[in-house]
Amino acid sequence: MSIKENRLVESLLFSSGKPLSIEEIQETTGLPPKKVNEAIEHLMQSYNIDRKNDTSLEIVKAGNKFIMQVKKTFTDKSMMVAKPEIKTDLLKTLALIAFHQPVKQSNLRHMIGERIYADVDQLVSLHLIHSEPHGATEMLTTTRLFPEYFGIDSTKPKEIREFLSMKVIGHVVEEKQEELAKKEEDASEESDDTPVSESHMKKDE
Repeated sequence: MSIKENRLVESLLFSSGKPLSIEEIQETTGLPPKKVNEAIEHLMQSYNIDRKNDTSLEIVKAGNKFIMQVKKTFTDKSMMVAKPEIKTDLLKTLALIAFHQPVKQSNLRHMIGERIYADVDQLVSLHLIHSEPHGATEMLTTTRLFPEYFGIDSTKPKEIREFLSMKVIGHVVEEKQEELAKKEEDASEESDDTPVSESHMKKDE
């Protein structure tokens, strides 16, 4: 099992926001089932055992599917985090950089695709990450402004990772709640605008 395959599956679990089956991961990544299973086993070992005290995330099995989620210990706090000023997709890229730093830009390209180049440009312009030449690619790390931007009193990687993961999850939950409220509002307006049928008009008369 290569690092590339592990990170490919990791990026899919991180960005999906829902449980994924082996078949769904296989279909999206193009990896054979055996490789997908090996990657998941490796990631569960890493998140749930080897680094369990260094991250607020965990990978759990839900039926025949798998999901990356915030540990219950941090769930309530993550709901209270203010909405970030940068878009969720860009924030997720920043979270990956903060979690894996120092990390090669080429490795992130395998995880999230070609948009990594635009994301890195934006994050560099925001002075949230450093991008230094490293062979044929770039080596990415967070800057001193990074903790200040998010109101973190620490520069420790562990505390930064925990805060940022909660920030991402909290924002996603808030967006989903807003979408649901909007759909309910639209449905209510459509109901109010529905014309009364002829049969009902006659009955009312």
